[in-house]
Amino acid sequence: MRDASGTAWLPDQTPMFGSEHTWGGWNVMLMGVAFAPYLYEPGEVHRTGGFSTHQFVSTNWGMLMARRRVGTARVGLRAMMSVEPWTVPGCGYINFLATGEVCEGDTIHDRHHPHDLFMELAADYDRRLRGSWRWQLYGGLTGEPALGPPAFPHRISAILNPIAPISHHWMDSTHITFGLVTAAVYERRWKVEMSVFNGREPDDNRGDLDLAALDSMSGRVTFLPNERFAFQISAGHLADAHPEFSPRPPSDVDRATASATYHRPLAADGMWATTLVWGMNAGLVVIPTGAFDTTTHALLLESSATFHDRHTWFGRAELVQKPAEDLHAHEYGAEIFALTKVQGGYARQFNPWKGFTSGVGGSVSLTIVPPELASRYGGRVAPGLAVFATVRPRRHAM
Repeated sequence: MRDASGTAWLPDQTPMFGSEHTWGGWNVMLMGVAFAPYLYEPGEVHRTGGFSTHQFVSTNWGMLMARRRVGTARVGLRAMMSVEPWTVPGCGYINFLATGEVCEGDTIHDRHHPHDLFMELAADYDRRLRGSWRWQLYGGLTGEPALGPPAFPHRISAILNPIAPISHHWMDSTHITFGLVTAAVYERRWKVEMSVFNGREPDDNRGDLDLAALDSMSGRVTFLPNERFAFQISAGHLADAHPEFSPRPPSDVDRATASATYHRPLAADGMWATTLVWGMNAGLVVIPTGAFDTTTHALLLESSATFHDRHTWFGRAELVQKPAEDLHAHEYGAEIFALTKVQGGYARQFNPWKGFTSGVGGSVSLTIVPPELASRYGGRVAPGLAVFATVRPRRHAM
């Protein structure tokens, strides 16, 4: 139950949403989620950026995981895919203050990029080392290295939130990495990992594999003191993390993260899940007049409370430092802005049908910017709205 994205851990008291089957000696699990949100965020930046104030998209992912025993060891295969290259048009969906990756020869801003078709194609091998300790080897064509908390699509605190965090590229953006190998040793409470991987962000061809040299490194230590808590601290060097395009050369990023996750059952069929994450990026920012080194920080707090597997209330608050260049506020040169976004919402889930649970919900958000950016967002506080439908496999009974 603690296994999350890549080799990351969640607390032991984590519900599993999926369909489990046994086939030819393999234990097979099907997981995933699909959202169909209508998004609305008005602001002057849409006019200057050339995209609409409202949008209907579908964000989604599906995962097949198979495991079996081989002697005293366990082997596993994973495939995770998304059809967002076709269901999220253009360069991404509306999300004020979101930044990261490239599209059509420029960096993406105020939108969250679509996920790639191939999110994970990986295998793992796990066996006893000594006493209660085991060792694990994980790797593949695409997957997640040992860097950051479990990625936001896999966090219970965000599982019914259709909007990505604006701090994503300070914390867990390496959850889609094209080429990696991770080695780990662990026991019941501790896990120590190291990864070598391709640290480059995906390009805007979302249907291919952007394989490159495994010249980036990371390490992570995870601690589960009891069934309800999971703590991790990690750091890594991402070589050529930001892709090259004219006039910007590729640049490296040094990243550090720390997180705490808390899960508490609410009666027999509810869950309160909370995640607190700090992330830091240090690297080179290129502007028309030159380049400068900068270190920026991000803080995220998100929580969800589900009652009777029917009613889920969720919220998120973020404080992020971002260079003006990331937001395409080029007139401010090397300025670093402190940005805030808060969001809250509700989802109503219906009775399961043929192994799936559907639901509807909505959320509201407030984007808070400094005075220098107020004219771009229609004021210092810009509202946002999302109304969505969702479907996912039902909660799996262990």
